[in-house]
Amino acid sequence: MAEQQGTAAPDAVMTRIGQVVMLHHGGDREEARSRFLDLWAEIGEDGDPLHRCTLAHYMADAQDDPADELAWDLRALAAAEELTDGRVAEHHRSLVMRAFYPSLHLNLAADYTRLGRAETARSHLRLARGAVDALADDAYGNGVRAAMDRLEHQLNGGGTTEEGTTGEGSSEPPGPGAPRPPRQHP
Repeated sequence: MAEQQGTAAPDAVMTRIGQVVMLHHGGDREEARSRFLDLWAEIGEDGDPLHRCTLAHYMADAQDDPADELAWDLRALAAAEELTDGRVAEHHRSLVMRAFYPSLHLNLAADYTRLGRAETARSHLRLARGAVDALADDAYGNGVRAAMDRLEHQLNGGGTTEEGTTGEGSSEPPGPGAPRPPRQHP
């Protein structure tokens, strides 16, 4: 039987994306970015939406420029809108498509915050909060909820000092060091 701990038959592209994510988490940002681009070229703009969503979701984190990060997060959201629960379940039977949206919108809210576009950030944060009921009450779901709270606090002028971002009352938009929401491998 092809199932193992809630996953369906292995998907070679998802495995390769996961390997590059580990490379990135290991600190080799430049090499990860290069390998993600190679995979993106292989998958193509019209490839499997799960592959595109996942790859773009992680490629965003490998960017140095907040505008580039935003572009990749927008690609992830666009691909997610093409996904079905059936396709997601083929990869992992416990996943549902609607559970992707809190993180995707939270990432966009963080991107827009770093770019100084607070109103657009608030709009995506509202969308993230509106979809949060799709998240489980587990470490990942709680991490996304906590990241929403931190970003909301930051957008309301509270800032955060966790990662060297703006402080209380600062008029400066958060820079590239602004906290990034947790990302989960779909």
